[in-house]
Amino acid sequence: MKKLGILAATLLVWIAAFAAHAAAQDTGTTLNGMIQDAAGKAVPAAEVSVKNNATANARKATCDAEGKFSVAGLTAGVYTVEVSAAGFATATRNDVRLGGGTMDITIPLSVATVAESVTVEAVESVAAEMAPMQSSLETHSARSEISQAFVENFTSPIGDYSEVLLMAPGTFSVNPNGVGLGQAKDFFRGFPDGDYTMTWDGIPFEDTNSPTHHTWVFFPGVWIGGTEFDRSPGTASSIGPTNFGGTINLLSREVPNSMGIQASISYGSFNTKLLDLGIDTGLFGPNKKSSLLIDVHGLKSDGYQTYNYQKRDGGNLKYQYRVSDKTTVTFYTNFLDLWTNTPNFNGPTRAQVNQFGVNFLLSGNPATSDGSYWPLDYYHVQTNFSYFGYRSDLGHGWSIDNKLYGYHYWNKQNYNNSLTTYLPTTSSDPGVDKLNGYTKFGDTLSLNYANRFGTFHTGMWYEWAYTDRYQVPSSPSQNYLDAILPNFHEHFITTSVQPYVEYEWRATSRLSVTAGIRWSYYIMNLTQYQDNGKTVGCLGGTLVKPAGIAGPIPIAQQAIEFCNGGAPWTKHEGRYTAMDPSLDLRYRLAHGWSAYAQYARGSIIPPSSVFDVSNGLVKTLPSPSMTNTFQAGTVFKKNRVTLDVDAYYVRFQNAYTSYTDSSGEPVYTLPGDSRTRGIEAESNIYAGHGFSVYLNASAGKAFYVNNGFWVANTPSNIETVGVLYQHKQWDFGVFNKRVGPMWNDNGTFNQSVPIDPFELTNVYANYTIKQDSWLRGTKLRLSVNNIQNSHAITGITAATVSQVYTPNPGDTLVLLPARSITMTVTLGLAPKR
Repeated sequence: MKKLGILAATLLVWIAAFAAHAAAQDTGTTLNGMIQDAAGKAVPAAEVSVKNNATANARKATCDAEGKFSVAGLTAGVYTVEVSAAGFATATRNDVRLGGGTMDITIPLSVATVAESVTVEAVESVAAEMAPMQSSLETHSARSEISQAFVENFTSPIGDYSEVLLMAPGTFSVNPNGVGLGQAKDFFRGFPDGDYTMTWDGIPFEDTNSPTHHTWVFFPGVWIGGTEFDRSPGTASSIGPTNFGGTINLLSREVPNSMGIQASISYGSFNTKLLDLGIDTGLFGPNKKSSLLIDVHGLKSDGYQTYNYQKRDGGNLKYQYRVSDKTTVTFYTNFLDLWTNTPNFNGPTRAQVNQFGVNFLLSGNPATSDGSYWPLDYYHVQTNFSYFGYRSDLGHGWSIDNKLYGYHYWNKQNYNNSLTTYLPTTSSDPGVDKLNGYTKFGDTLSLNYANRFGTFHTGMWYEWAYTDRYQVPSSPSQNYLDAILPNFHEHFITTSVQPYVEYEWRATSRLSVTAGIRWSYYIMNLTQYQDNGKTVGCLGGTLVKPAGIAGPIPIAQQAIEFCNGGAPWTKHEGRYTAMDPSLDLRYRLAHGWSAYAQYARGSIIPPSSVFDVSNGLVKTLPSPSMTNTFQAGTVFKKNRVTLDVDAYYVRFQNAYTSYTDSSGEPVYTLPGDSRTRGIEAESNIYAGHGFSVYLNASAGKAFYVNNGFWVANTPSNIETVGVLYQHKQWDFGVFNKRVGPMWNDNGTFNQSVPIDPFELTNVYANYTIKQDSWLRGTKLRLSVNNIQNSHAITGITAATVSQVYTPNPGDTLVLLPARSITMTVTLGLAPKR
């Protein structure tokens, strides 16, 4: 961290020395443009030619990582703009008339087919260009494309992917220790974390014992370039282990073709400090075919909750080599090292709020008897993620996209907990030694063929994973001396295979029909070791305790507790299969207006805890949980307005739910089948002069079939309002999120604990040097989260388990963190383009 700070400070001084040499702005007419694919995603590195029809003089430009280009100093007249990019058909826009000042255009590219070029209609939507998130006219399902501009300008630099998703339709998330400073939870359409797939550049990532995720590791917000958020199982080609509820595809930042350095310093509430250094090499090497992006950062924070310190260091690298106009090779890798006092998602009890305040979590009193003395808790997690990608246009309509990948997660934790199972609450020395670690290797393959009749997609996802997990009673005062027998210890190997086939038939120039099927096959080979009875017990043996002690074993005597006889371990094999079809129709009602209808099935295998029974004896394995989703929607885009509306109905079969036991482990139960129905809408309205208003809203219900009770954490309504000003160097935004009333479960009881509505307002202001200057990328950035300073209750774990909930001093509360303010200064250095 110290070396990073010295390096950053040195670069800041060096960059500042060039300030006097900043170039003057170009004069004449400027043509700014955005190049997108059919899904509305940016196409970086596209080559743009702007030719004056009268003089035949042509100016050329290359799109940056956001798919943007700018050509300045043009004389007034009529121009032809031609765009080409690897894997796409050449697009031409005719009769572009330039006067004085600045003109903005957007040009979509289509996949290259037998006919290698297409002329696009000269109609664009300013509202779409300014929208922080929106759907695409080519979409098959309810999805939002969250732009890189939104991530860079309207989220905190301290944040994680949870903040990126926060303002999306029907979605909410909470992080009780402050933005980006702890484990957050994300919910949409009644789906909690673990009921949807997450990917990084199309590669699935998740835990192995259950397919959940960790918001603060692997991919911090400073590395995210944008997000594709599909709130449904998607099409058959949507790969992943839990397309049960949807897919959140996080995208890495594209590698720019131009050179640049950005050094940033952030300081904010809760004594939060972030140093970040980004280096873009631009094109280099023989024939200028290589480019490289590097980013390293270090973060330290006291956190909002008492004694919940955070320290994080990490870096990521992305290298691209353009073998030819049709083939690109990509290598990506990152690492992250995180230290904190606790990963606890919860907050204080009601009694602690009354005694110590709303931000209480850990205590500085060594005499405390509730297990909250902070020096006895630490949490150390190390992650890395790498892939090698190959993408090529093979010719004659064929293309291939393949990624070989591997990633590693190692979460080592020791914590003090007087309520840990099998430890006496009267002991002043109870603790837990805990590990969750896994390593994965895999491959994603996509092979496509396109012609004038349609597009054929086939491919496969393969993954092999090894996991080691344990939880052992331990003595904090004796340097965490472990007992002989754990609460549980298991390791397992999981193999996942998921081939698919899909065809999109262009029935007419307006109508397309897409049908496909995805087959999922999973094998789990699990080994469980003897334990103290919390999970599988002595596996046929007898638990022997010190003489004269009938109840729980005091820490000092745990070392001599053992199993007399029995098997040292037991092995299991679970095999699960699922067949997930999809069918959709998309119809272009008019230029800038499309509609779709879709049926899709999603699935998820049971968690490894199905084997957590006495002696590990499971007679019949449960089947994978299934969803059947029916939805229809429409997407409308005109010059000043965008509008996306969808309605959905989801049938859950054998849906699992979970609650956390006293040792911090999730307990999974089967509450029965459920149904979810609702409607979602989002719109961006451009008012002119850089001002726009972004709106989204959802209303719905998720309930269990057997009793009609609400599914936990499913608000009856959610609304978002954003007011934005985006003009030249300025980006300013105010976003308000209101989450309607909902229920929490109480153990196995549904619809027990009511949660009142709450809202959150965030404010962002940015000034960025964007023109062709040596200081391009220099930026001042202000982020204010929870400007109302609300401490609303967003979740409750009841102290007593019953259907009828009564507030109790022992209830554990999840609260909105206090207002936080972060100021960021970025100094950029870049040669003139």
